[in-house]
Amino acid sequence: MLVFVTGGTGHAGSYLIPDLIAAGHEVTALARSDASAAVASALGAEVRRGDLADLDGLKAAAAASDGVIHLGYRAELLPSGGIAALCDSELSTVLAFGEALAGTGKPLVVAGSIGAPMNVGRAGRIGAAVSLGRPATEDDPALPRGPLDAGTLVARNIVETTVVGLAERGVRSSVVRIPTIMHSTTGRLQLIELAKAKGFVGYPGDGKNRWPAVHARDLASLFRLALEKGPAGKTWHAVGDEGIPFREIAEAIAARLGLSAVSIPADELMLPGYFGFLAAVAPLDLPASNAVTRQALGWKPVQRGLLEDLDNGHYFPAG
Repeated sequence: MLVFVTGGTGHAGSYLIPDLIAAGHEVTALARSDASAAVASALGAEVRRGDLADLDGLKAAAAASDGVIHLGYRAELLPSGGIAALCDSELSTVLAFGEALAGTGKPLVVAGSIGAPMNVGRAGRIGAAVSLGRPATEDDPALPRGPLDAGTLVARNIVETTVVGLAERGVRSSVVRIPTIMHSTTGRLQLIELAKAKGFVGYPGDGKNRWPAVHARDLASLFRLALEKGPAGKTWHAVGDEGIPFREIAEAIAARLGLSAVSIPADELMLPGYFGFLAAVAPLDLPASNAVTRQALGWKPVQRGLLEDLDNGHYFPAG
């Protein structure tokens, strides 16, 4: 296939493009700057200059391709417009792709989220209540359990529902939900950066709330499988670790940094303090199952889990 990719020079995209090329696909990557164009070219992709604000350009690129993978997002909208502006932009983008691909049966695979993934910055105003329940499944709504800002709930569901609904217009559309943490030998983890800045590693309350994680290489392979053979109108869970207790993550980071792991009381979580803009996300319990994804697509995570991958030499270099 000739695959058009947005966000191809980001953390996930830098693994996706080589994975697609290794599988025999040709890739055209959207690049907004000279620096992004150089990265995309070095990864082996052809470069299409432009940005996500140019909907006509996106339509043209999609129409000229055999399939689209949409990883990108307009980060510049967050400081002034927040999650609502980002969701409006995402909706416009997926509708543009849908218009270009309608009636073709070509695949459109869009990045979604389980909770608020910290690797792509799509954190909304999410309530702090924790509900220790069953793992989320691929058929569940796109949002975590617990109280949520109504505008965020509606907007995020509209985007995902719109993508899935494009199946009715002859698009082989699907959503790959990315978990809270994506790790690799090249990215960074905000929890580590936060601990270094604060001098200790915090965890919410008793730290029993669970966060899912995935290795970037496993994530890339799932996007490719969804592109190649995923049926229309589906959601997939890119989950390697289905749910690691937050306290275990904090203690693992603390041990490697030589710091203390400290509980942040529930009544302090929403105050400006340790977690900062992550305060609304940190207490969420977000276990997620990948059973349907494994069975339907034959996807099998093969990379190391998060806790083991912390020893890959990248996150805590010697010396």
